[in-house]
Amino acid sequence: MTDADSTSRARGDAVEDAALAFLEAHGLRLLARNATSRSGEIDLVMRDGDALVFVEVRYRASAAFGGGAASVDAGKRRKLVHAAQVFLSRHPRHSNAPCRFDVIAASGDPASPTFDWLRDAFRADD
Repeated sequence: MTDADSTSRARGDAVEDAALAFLEAHGLRLLARNATSRSGEIDLVMRDGDALVFVEVRYRASAAFGGGAASVDAGKRRKLVHAAQVFLSRHPRHSNAPCRFDVIAASGDPASPTFDWLRDAFRADD
């Protein structure tokens, strides 16, 4: 791992930690972090009441290229849906819960980012 990779990973971890704290402050409860499958990874899996929420955290220092939310394109959405299906198959107790996909678009200083929370950002059948 290069120094740049290490710095980028540390920045990503800090933003994800801040996003988790933000969501918990809004009443969501953490179930899993970095839930991986062969098709991808879900940053945060949380409960919001009865709903299971799959959260993608995207950080951009600036919105010059569309910001974090714009980077969740159709290909990324497909990977997230597949990873969610794998999570549900591995955790059948959650398989009947209503599910949604949220995006946390983070920007600014990674030590104290600003968040744009896009609830129900896309559907599995989009």
